[in-house]
Amino acid sequence: MSYELIINSHQNGGVEIALMRNKKLIELHHEQADTNFAVGDIYLGVVNKLMPGLNAAFVDVGHEKDAFLHYLDLGPQIKSQLKHIKQLRSDAKSSVWPDEKNNEQNIEKTGKIAQVLQRMQQIVVQVTKEPISNKGPRLTSQLSLAGRYVVLMPFDQVVSVSKKIVKYEERTRLKKMVYAVKPPNFGVIVRTVAEGQDINEIETDLKDLLKRWEEMCTELKTAVPGQKVLGESERTLTLVRDLLNEDFVGIHVNENFLYNSIKSYIEKKAPEQAKIVKLYTGKQHIFDHFGVDKQIKTSFGKEVNFMGGSYLIVEHTEALHVVDVNSGNIAGKDSNQEENALKVNLEAAAEIARQLRLRDMGGIIVVDFIDQKSAANKRMVYERLKEEMKSDRAKHKILPMSPFGLIQITRQRVRPEMAVVTTEKCPTCNGSGEITNSVVLADEIESRLNYLLLNMNLKGTITIEVHPFVSAYFTKGFLKSIRFKWILKYKKWIKVIAAKDLHFGNYRILNNAGEEIEL
Repeated sequence: MSYELIINSHQNGGVEIALMRNKKLIELHHEQADTNFAVGDIYLGVVNKLMPGLNAAFVDVGHEKDAFLHYLDLGPQIKSQLKHIKQLRSDAKSSVWPDEKNNEQNIEKTGKIAQVLQRMQQIVVQVTKEPISNKGPRLTSQLSLAGRYVVLMPFDQVVSVSKKIVKYEERTRLKKMVYAVKPPNFGVIVRTVAEGQDINEIETDLKDLLKRWEEMCTELKTAVPGQKVLGESERTLTLVRDLLNEDFVGIHVNENFLYNSIKSYIEKKAPEQAKIVKLYTGKQHIFDHFGVDKQIKTSFGKEVNFMGGSYLIVEHTEALHVVDVNSGNIAGKDSNQEENALKVNLEAAAEIARQLRLRDMGGIIVVDFIDQKSAANKRMVYERLKEEMKSDRAKHKILPMSPFGLIQITRQRVRPEMAVVTTEKCPTCNGSGEITNSVVLADEIESRLNYLLLNMNLKGTITIEVHPFVSAYFTKGFLKSIRFKWILKYKKWIKVIAAKDLHFGNYRILNNAGEEIEL
């Protein structure tokens, strides 16, 4: 299995990032030049309102809508954090490093928000969910700084290792290694990619994160409420940090500055893979060259084709997303309906997993698979969907297939859904979905003829070019046709010609020399 990142940098500073697996698009990201309130950003906020009924607070972080902070997202060490922030902002000479001796007692999980926070209190918070629709950001005050190999957790003490590292000896080695190099009053989570790494790599990564913590605390001393005190790395570098592994065969960038940034980052974190970063200098658009643009146009939209004639119908409502699996013309190819249904459903499961990741669909998703009678086949489809979604980095849960052939999925939503418009505005109706009635069109053309022949006294033969359907309507019945009525009315020979290049509501009027008359 091979992965590639195709990065298209715009002149306005925005970046489009396409993640390909075996040449097939599985993720698409847009990063704006002035992105704020992105997941991972840290702000100095002010508590605007306490909501005891929700056991939560609304915090002003500079967004037009107050951000939401639940009691369970405060983190056990919130009191220690609040004390440290107060010291930083009241005494410019205070140390940025939290002293374990000054730690307060951890709060209880069953506590109340009013016992910890009060209105107009300043608090440092991190964005866990970007603003979506008319809702503000979702926050946590349990801060975390993510590196390539480790995640730094201030005011914590514990070192934990990713569950994906299963070997007991390796887990023990990593824990001992991190305990030996981490400073006091900081917890650490060891990430999956740290497996097999030596102490120098992990210590370097940890030092980088501690430097970021120092920069944030220095910024906090003079920050004003609502100010971003630490930004998450650019989406491009974040993706490289989180995704880069030995399966990557290429990272293609079309802009020199971004190319150098990514290359220097990888040379620092994974020097053996620096050679896969390549600067694209071709004349063709980078997304066209690597086939990304075509896949975007065929992968988004209401109808998505897969496996020959089969297709998905993807509908979005306020409450949930609905995906309907249709067999199309595959159904008639084999007399065994159950085998056909299983075959289509298995392929649909793979495409659905890709679509959820590609569109970044979150919340509740209901999938209506083709009906199957066999319980074993239903289980097979369910297991296939779970297997395909293993590589999805968003938290998700999949329920077994119901008796009605439905599978329910919940998927974490941390940013607005990726929506790409794949349709174009109709040149005839200008996107309204309505076109001029044939009778009205005939009246409009007659009005133009009246002006040209009676007011302008135009000489010679008149030719009208219209859509083939309209031409048939104007000439039907010959002596009783609309065209013949015009000839009798104006005593002038009028030709009606079918022009395939014209849309239904468009027409051209030509003079005797075959030149179009502009009105």
